[in-house]
Amino acid sequence: MSEQVTTELVKELRDATGISVMQCRRALEEAAGDMEKALAILKKNSRDIALKKADRALGSGYIYAYVHGEGRIGAMIELMCETDFVAKNEIFKNLAKELCMQVAATNPSNPENLLQEPFIKNEKVTIASLIEEATAQTGEKIEISRLARFELAQK
Repeated sequence: MSEQVTTELVKELRDATGISVMQCRRALEEAAGDMEKALAILKKNSRDIALKKADRALGSGYIYAYVHGEGRIGAMIELMCETDFVAKNEIFKNLAKELCMQVAATNPSNPENLLQEPFIKNEKVTIASLIEEATAQTGEKIEISRLARFELAQK
């Protein structure tokens, strides 16, 4: 490790991103120890990793349901991945939860439209970039297969 890249810096970046220690170390070395530059490098690398995994087969997944407004709005999402190992991972399950809450809030017509939306908890981030980040963290291709939203009719 270079003098500018300490173990503490690598740990801080790893804790902030959930991305592997080796990727964090490489990003910090490339950024000469600058945390902001390293984050930008990891973001770009996340996109590259997601593109490399785009042709992989999805054999497992997780269905999440969310109910909001005292039972007035409900949403379900089917999130797919490559293996059971990732489908049971908390990063993957949390992503499904966040996406389901997004569906309840914004009512997208299909998964493709959902990908283009800004994330309700951070308008600077798109749903597509959330999935790219999770792909980098889990090492597997992740895709929204189906979604549904229900709302009680107004009386």
